[in-house]
Amino acid sequence: MTLLTRWEPLREFSTMQDRMNRMNRLFRESFSPEGPEEALTTTSFAPPVDIYEDEHTITLKLEVPGIDEQDIDVRIEGNALSVHGERKIEKEEKEENFRRVERQYGSFTRSFTLPSSVDPEQVNANYDKGVLKITLAKKAEAKPKQIKVNVGSEKILEAKAQTKAA
Repeated sequence: MTLLTRWEPLREFSTMQDRMNRMNRLFRESFSPEGPEEALTTTSFAPPVDIYEDEHTITLKLEVPGIDEQDIDVRIEGNALSVHGERKIEKEEKEENFRRVERQYGSFTRSFTLPSSVDPEQVNANYDKGVLKITLAKKAEAKPKQIKVNVGSEKILEAKAQTKAA
């Protein structure tokens, strides 16, 4: 019996990219001239982000635990929002024999192209419990406007009936 499966090339590409990123990180950490501890501080990473939209705002939530709020920079330049930050390794730890290090350290930059409906003057950024929440208000003209639909055919029929009666 033959089993058919759906081929999804984008998912396979994403899986391959994840594997390549892990291999690159492994080589960077293993063969870094600075040593394994310095290699941890020089890697870069991209924090995960959720983006959602309603009729009034666009909201981004970035997971950036372990990063001090003064190490986060949020900017709008032109039609692009960029978030830059850095997670520093704690040098005070006395454990020198790490068995496994999965947390990523170093700097990151995430950039997002903003639609023309965003008002760059009305942007709020809040940082709470390791989550950076950026709220972008939409311009008034970009908000949906409901239009009342009049029933015009009845009025036309009434007008025709009145002219025939006269």
